[in-house]
Amino acid sequence: MVKFVDIETPYAAIDEERIRRNLLYARACVRDSLIRDEVPFAAHLFYTQPGILDDNIFKEREMGINAGKELIESLPGIVTVVYEDLGISRGMKFGIERAQNNGRTVEYRTLGQGWEEKELEIAEKHSHASLWGFNNYKKKQKSSS
Repeated sequence: MVKFVDIETPYAAIDEERIRRNLLYARACVRDSLIRDEVPFAAHLFYTQPGILDDNIFKEREMGINAGKELIESLPGIVTVVYEDLGISRGMKFGIERAQNNGRTVEYRTLGQGWEEKELEIAEKHSHASLWGFNNYKKKQKSSS
């Protein structure tokens, strides 16, 4: 039986570097879910792409959250999976509460130490790494340190 998974990870942050890290983490979590033979959905990875919705505009953020949760709630046996290596944000708390209020199972997971280095290595080897900005990611990290 297919296991549909609603992925909860942090997205919003106070600066671009943290948002970049949060996006990298969310991608790593989706990858982890796929490796577990699950069918994951992370609305914050899909709806926040340039040209779709802007997470910094409240109405658009709310629209994306609601659209994602409507889709998730329409899937049979959906499980909410909370990846907590980076902590639990306000948005994640909202997702957890909504899942619990709708009677969905909530699972907690971590990727463990070294997730960022591992994911960067995978991302940088991707055939579209430059399109997604990974060809300069480590350089940007070092210059901001």
